[in-house]
Order: sequence, then structure tokens, then C-alpha cells
Amino acid sequence: MIEITLVLSAVVAVGIVGVMASLVTPHLMTELGLWTLLIGLVTGVPTGFWYHVVLYRVLARKMTVPARWWLAPVDLHRHLGSEEFARIRPWFALGGFGFVLSVAGGIAAMAGLLLGSGMR
Repeated sequence: MIEITLVLSAVVAVGIVGVMASLVTPHLMTELGLWTLLIGLVTGVPTGFWYHVVLYRVLARKMTVPARWWLAPVDLHRHLGSEEFARIRPWFALGGFGFVLSVAGGIAAMAGLLLGSGMR
């Protein structure tokens, strides 16, 4: 059942992208992409930084934090209790959301620029 849902979701997404491509001009796509990128950076960078600070503070009380821990901080979540994870979860989610917005906005802006320059 999950496979059918995924396939139908993909088909609907392709249809929506096709309709949007005919409605949105390259200039508008670039502008929306840049605004989305900016919102993602303004949201993701501070919250992602604070997530790392809070995670370090929680882990430092329990264990020696490994060198270069920030490269894969999710691997350290297993050392957290449920209350500790609840403390970092909002920052983790907001930082991830900001990252996704940044990537999506960057891709949309690049696509708008490419479409506007005549490359298809």
C-alpha cells in the first residue's frame, strides 16, 4: 500500500511541477527561489548553530564529546534520554527545515536563471 501511495505522490508532484512551469515566469521563479533561500538561511543557520550548542552542553555533562562530533551529530542522539532529546528536538527540526528551504530555494533560483537565459 505504501508503494502505491509513493507512486501516486510522485505522479501528482510531476503534474504540479509541469503546471507550475507553464504558469511561473523564469524571473518570478528566480525571485521566489532567492527569497526562499534567504528565509531558509535566516531560519536554519541560527537554529542549527543553537542545536549544536545545546547538544554539546547536554552531551558534555554525560560523556567526553568526541573530536569532530559536529560532522555527524545525529549519531550522538543515541546517548540522549527522552527528556534531553525533547530539549534539542525543536532546534534540530528548525535547523533541518531551514536547510531544506535553503536547498529548495537555491535549486529554484538556479532553475529560474537557467530558464531565463534560454537554456532548456
